[in-house]
Amino acid sequence: MLLAIDTSAGSSVAVVSLDGVILAERSSDDPMRHAEVIGSLIAGSLDEARVAIADLTGVVAGMGPGPFTGLRIGIAAARSFGVGAGLPVHPVVSHDGIALDAYATGRAAPDDRLLVVTDARRRERYWTAYAGLDATGLPVRTRGPALAKPEDLPSSEAVRFDAVVVPAGALGRIAALLLASDGVFAGEEPLYLRSPDVTMSTGAKRVTA
Repeated sequence: MLLAIDTSAGSSVAVVSLDGVILAERSSDDPMRHAEVIGSLIAGSLDEARVAIADLTGVVAGMGPGPFTGLRIGIAAARSFGVGAGLPVHPVVSHDGIALDAYATGRAAPDDRLLVVTDARRRERYWTAYAGLDATGLPVRTRGPALAKPEDLPSSEAVRFDAVVVPAGALGRIAALLLASDGVFAGEEPLYLRSPDVTMSTGAKRVTA
């Protein structure tokens, strides 16, 4: 069993079996209350799935792209849960989950080109381009993740899919597919794609009379 967590847009948590069955999934589309809701989403998903922590074999962390403040909450929750439960943490690109969900639900055909778009705030958008599913059922990423102004998003014949929540169930399914095929997970570094809003001080400012 895998516990998947993502806060790159809204907040989403799911329990997914290693054969890709989503046993429970809960989410909030509020992009500002990650810290307030993530604990209850985790507890609620485990209760709904009737899965004990001891039954889990791994934790899946959505690594973005996402704004600094929100994204780090989900990654920290996944890593903390993994440390506390003695479980490995599997990093997955959040947009891959959106793409897989779009293909799996028929909102995009398996061979459609797809443009996944999420809000990056500051009047910007995160985007990633895909070219269908590969032989193992994983979305094929062709460009991105990247950051752009809305007017500068790639213009193509791709099906555009804007999302306000990353489906954690789909992230869990991606992790299950990667584990089954010895695939390569995402890197350990979060995909912020820009500097945080707050910067460290360079030292005390001089005070003049």
